[in-house]
Amino acid sequence: MISISDSARDRLLQIMNNEDSKKEFVRVGVESGGCSGLSYKLEFDSNKNEDDELIKDNQIQLLVNKKSFLYLVGTTLEFSDGLNGKGFVFNNPNASRTCGCGESFSL
Repeated sequence: MISISDSARDRLLQIMNNEDSKKEFVRVGVESGGCSGLSYKLEFDSNKNEDDELIKDNQIQLLVNKKSFLYLVGTTLEFSDGLNGKGFVFNNPNASRTCGCGESFSL
């Protein structure tokens, strides 16, 4: 399961309501790259693929492909707009190491 915090929900709904195309899904995933080996990906989509897991949490419909799902189980998606930066943050209990920017990790 992947959870969405209230701060992330509020920001995602704000973005989705302002989008011209009115995408109904938030797609998160993991891909090779970044300073620690794997990096997070977040985008908006209007199509659910055959290999996607659909997670409904906190008014958000989240799509995760099956490969990425294994890396993200237990993760909480949050949004931070504090002094240290602004953006979405993946709090992943499976990550054994993360880089300083928080955008990549390793297991």
